[in-house]
Amino acid sequence: MAKILVTGGLGFIGSEFVNANCEKHDIVVLDLFTYAADINRLSIAAVENSTIIEGDINDIEHLSMEHPDLCEVDYVVNFAAESHVDNSIKDGQGTYKSNLNGTIALLNFYKDLDITKFVQISTDEVYGDMADLRPGSHADETFNLRPSSPYSASKAAADLAVLAYARTYDLPFLITRSCNNFGPKQNPEKLIPMMFKKIREGKTIPIYGDGQQRREWIHVNDNVEIISRLMFSEEANDQIFNIGSGFSYKNLQIIEMVRRYMDYKKMKLDFVKDRLGHDVVYALNCDKLAEFIGDDFPFLPLETFIHSMVTSHNFNSVMNE
Repeated sequence: MAKILVTGGLGFIGSEFVNANCEKHDIVVLDLFTYAADINRLSIAAVENSTIIEGDINDIEHLSMEHPDLCEVDYVVNFAAESHVDNSIKDGQGTYKSNLNGTIALLNFYKDLDITKFVQISTDEVYGDMADLRPGSHADETFNLRPSSPYSASKAAADLAVLAYARTYDLPFLITRSCNNFGPKQNPEKLIPMMFKKIREGKTIPIYGDGQQRREWIHVNDNVEIISRLMFSEEANDQIFNIGSGFSYKNLQIIEMVRRYMDYKKMKLDFVKDRLGHDVVYALNCDKLAEFIGDDFPFLPLETFIHSMVTSHNFNSVMNE
């Protein structure tokens, strides 16, 4: 049994990681309890078996004096982040405080402790807009970092900080760069829960620009399972892995998925002014991951998830309110 610190463990992805590992390992959750956090995302077993600490990762040194568990972990998994791009455009400084400064605070604290691996949860957004490049371009793990928003820039900077600390202090690490996640209990600021929330309320669904932005989608449970496998694998030491499912859709295609399974008249769209600096296409090359997990990993398709939500009328389970 390993002892794992999960920062941001009450967030959408972090909570699923805790749920998946709480009965096999000793989990310490550190979360700031922002609007994006919700302890109700945790299973009963996770609440009963985990140590939950309220606090800011920027204050890790001070918190460790009150909570010695923070000094005794084998793995650090850093999910803690301000992840909403629109919020980062409104307040880039706050985004950098959480995503970059917070990561550096963790690195500074754990570089001198004997941990097995520092796991940095990153994003495909660090590679930037593939539409700017040759058609069909996909970013592998060696691709240049070309972030476009304050959010993606803060995540790219945090990745570089991890690599620098690994080089300077021999800190064992893993960086995972995942595509868009979907699943239950996601904040309604994200596309899919926002869409279902608007449908439930009979309100208009805002679509940025022309709706042609293309993203790859992975179910949160699939992402968490892969992160866990990589974290515990010695073969994945000191490496970066892209995590994608191969299921790529334009935003309007996702709307069409919903339209296929419900009354067309309930779908009210409003094409609004595009987001500043909005990337058009993200595209990952996941050949390295496929070699690790195999070509037959049973990724759940986004369309299967949406069909289940619509046909069961279980809209509330999609969003966290």
